[in-house]
Amino acid sequence: MKFRLLVIDDEKNIREGLGEYLIGDGYDVVCAEDGDEGWKRFRDGDIDLVITDMRMPGLNGRELMRRILAQAPGFPVIILTGHGSVESAVAAMRDGAWDFLTKPVDLDHLSLKVRRALENRELVNKHRRMEEELERQKQFKSIIGNSRNMREVFDTMSKAAPSRASILITGESGVGKELVADAIHELSPRKDKPIIKVHCAALSSSLLESELFGHEKGAFTGAVSRRRGRFELASGGSLFLDEIGEIDQNIQIKLLRVLQEKKFERVGGEQTVETDVRIIAATNKDLKAEIEKGNFREDFYFRLNVVNIHVPPLRERKDDIPLLAAAFINEFSKENGKTIEGINEKARSRLYAYEWPGNIRELRNCIESAVVMCQSGVITVDDLPPALRETAEEGWIRIKLGTNMNECENIIIRETLSHNNGNKTKTADTLGIGRKTLLRKIAEYDMNVSVEG
Repeated sequence: MKFRLLVIDDEKNIREGLGEYLIGDGYDVVCAEDGDEGWKRFRDGDIDLVITDMRMPGLNGRELMRRILAQAPGFPVIILTGHGSVESAVAAMRDGAWDFLTKPVDLDHLSLKVRRALENRELVNKHRRMEEELERQKQFKSIIGNSRNMREVFDTMSKAAPSRASILITGESGVGKELVADAIHELSPRKDKPIIKVHCAALSSSLLESELFGHEKGAFTGAVSRRRGRFELASGGSLFLDEIGEIDQNIQIKLLRVLQEKKFERVGGEQTVETDVRIIAATNKDLKAEIEKGNFREDFYFRLNVVNIHVPPLRERKDDIPLLAAAFINEFSKENGKTIEGINEKARSRLYAYEWPGNIRELRNCIESAVVMCQSGVITVDDLPPALRETAEEGWIRIKLGTNMNECENIIIRETLSHNNGNKTKTADTLGIGRKTLLRKIAEYDMNVSVEG
């Protein structure tokens, strides 16, 4: 992406000189000879930054800036002023100017200010796009993702949720299986009834049986009164059975009957209880392998697995890392009373390079730590936990065997850009591709990179 700058000054030599210098920096430049023409040029659109003189015939720089900010809050405007008008420039800063420079202009200083203003604008825009995407995904509760893998998950959820079919959610620990169960319930006709959750691995077989089906008074030592189980409490709603692969076969048989007949007896009871419950189960185990070992009943598996939703690990959906990071930054910034706009490119590259064995749970903890440690408005590599700071050795890129070609290309371009401090020309030379090809790839992978080179 080539940024377009608007330079406004009533002195022709200054206006054209600044324009030529900034063109040499790699920008497109549009010039205007006064504030009125500058305002017209700005309203024509496609301007990324404005550099304007303070004192001009007609519309002055400060009033022009006010109009620009009224139409586009936060838009970067750099004010140029003579030494005698520094107080006016300071006042313009209070009104929202990005920065000011005194004449004669130090061109190197101007170049630095322009680059930083554009970097900040890109970071803010990226952050805003992330927030818009998060808002769009509210229908899936707090499940965040826009990668191809997650779009497939959302599509399956949307189709399966309105049905009565049992659903088996599979995936590693920390990928968000419980969030998927919550979203399915919320998207179903049962959303006005409860979703009751049972963590099957946390209870012994006898306690789990009582927890699921309830018990009659005197059914066992300590059963001093009748107790309704989770199947009764969830009637009309959904029952989420987490870590279903951990239960023994005696409980599997009883659950199979409930799935088939929609009825059961309480522990120690003879009365048959009917229930209308939608079963959503989850596991991090390979149940087919457990069937082969004799640990899991095949008939029970087929009853559970009417619809399978596999939630991919984070290492297989790294395109979602910016969205997830933005959500966690928002959450923990508010929690800690901080204002953090985002994460810089080098730190983001470390997030991409890491394999995330703890999945989203680990990423969430990482961002919480980074927000706590961050002392500026942007998270840097120094703010990340040690495991992330040490991810990449200088001059090397690590890519896990089995990573698809698109993701390999994504990682290589990001890491090379980061190594070259965002200089696109140098990066293109390093990779042996044309600069236009590199720019197309940057746009294709929606990379937020610095504007050098």
